[in-house]
Amino acid sequence: MRLPRVLTILAASLGLLLGAVTAPPAHARADDGAAAPAQWRSYWVDAFNPGIYTPAQVTALVEDALDVNANVLIVQTARRYDCFCNNALYPRTDAAIAPEPYDPLAEVVRQGHAAGLQVHAWVNVNTMWNSSTPPRSPAHVFNQHGPNATGADRWLNKKADGQERVGANAYVDPGHPAAVDYIVRGIQSIVRNYDVDGVNLDYVRYPDGSSTTTHSDWGYNAVSVARFQQTTGRTDVPLPSDTAWSDWRRSQVTQLVRRIYLGVWEVDPRARLSMDAITYGHGPQAVGGWRATRTYAEVLQDWAGWLDEGIMDTAVTMNYKRNWSPDQAQMFSEWSEFLADHQGERQAVNGPALYLNGVADSLSQVREALSPSAAGNTAAGWSGYSYAAPSKDVAANGVAAERAKLVQALTRGEDAPFSNEAAVPGMPWKTAPRDGHVTGRLVLRSGDPLDQVPVTLAPLTGGGRKTARLSDGSGWFGFAHVQPGLYLLTLSLPEDVIGAPKTVVRVTKGSIAKTAFPPFLTMP
Repeated sequence: MRLPRVLTILAASLGLLLGAVTAPPAHARADDGAAAPAQWRSYWVDAFNPGIYTPAQVTALVEDALDVNANVLIVQTARRYDCFCNNALYPRTDAAIAPEPYDPLAEVVRQGHAAGLQVHAWVNVNTMWNSSTPPRSPAHVFNQHGPNATGADRWLNKKADGQERVGANAYVDPGHPAAVDYIVRGIQSIVRNYDVDGVNLDYVRYPDGSSTTTHSDWGYNAVSVARFQQTTGRTDVPLPSDTAWSDWRRSQVTQLVRRIYLGVWEVDPRARLSMDAITYGHGPQAVGGWRATRTYAEVLQDWAGWLDEGIMDTAVTMNYKRNWSPDQAQMFSEWSEFLADHQGERQAVNGPALYLNGVADSLSQVREALSPSAAGNTAAGWSGYSYAAPSKDVAANGVAAERAKLVQALTRGEDAPFSNEAAVPGMPWKTAPRDGHVTGRLVLRSGDPLDQVPVTLAPLTGGGRKTARLSDGSGWFGFAHVQPGLYLLTLSLPEDVIGAPKTVVRVTKGSIAKTAFPPFLTMP
């Protein structure tokens, strides 16, 4: 049983004073209350509003989370490549947080874990900057690889018409290899230096603002276009509606997710990777299937495929719909059904928008989010967006009053959806893995990567299956969740590249088999 709230906060404060006492990882503590139902309950805690700017705000945040019987905090850690932390690859934020040595992420981890809450570091993946004033740190990506950079040093995403910024917003192109390397290393640095229970990816997709809902106008960074042309043998600049171009761009996001997933596994095999999944418009069943959704076609985010492949542990769907609008209420129902029925062996959490609804409508959405689908499947839990805006009526009544109403609706009474505590659902594929992974990197003797080389993994023993991948712009390739056994790894090298194209790999449970091809030669 959880300590009374006053004692919990005192315990957290005592832990801060002692400094030497470290709470066990929350993913281990989740199994302590065996009688508690397995159900994810979280707030998204954005860093554009108060919540983690000072130790006192963190104390209030933890208390407010306990009030709704939450068990997870999704805390925005890297907004626009600026970190609300002191020990990561990303530079410390310019936001008006308490001065160093205060470390917002470390503070949330300390207090959150002391109260029995999991803490997931929310990282915006492809959003570079959103202000006309550049960041102070000269090391920031915007200053190094933004509007003042040239050639391959320019990581900016670009639209087909040449536009690189929407207002003050600038984005990173996920088809740029150097940007991908930086993103992966940045996320690994957070997992390595902080006792987080997981990482939550936001904006792991192409930007909004395309001319139609059937394709993306983005992805025209010169490096990305050149890589597409190399892969296809084409010399034209593809149209936004070009199917091959859309498939290639979508695969860049998927390959990025695959690298992040295996990169996090390498640092902490039990850390959870989650992401904020787009649910624009009507659900797949109303528009002709998953590939006809705006998620898949417009912003090129295949989160259903990521769950199927097992490179995403938890999809936290941004099911932001107004319950008081009949059309949007229908959208909410459609997406709720789809995500419940398409979790596979992973998990999907229904994430309604508190800020678009009054408390009564939010309560209705919580009940629907946690109800079985027609097929009898239930979402893994609920996440409310957001802690800073618990209701659309905040402007009229104030945050405190609306948050109190939400607590009352969610936790008071026998039929309240969160009247009792719950445990975060476990991840048996990580705590008791039945399979392993394979990664490798292909480079020339010059040090240049071998980009987009077909790599095939075929079983020699065991019950695995043949799988094919392409190396990315850094020469990296990866196969996630491969059955144990011996495999033959085969490369389809370009005609002008000389080297051994095959090797044997042994895959073991829970481990990453890192293959090592010697550097390749190119014919003169």
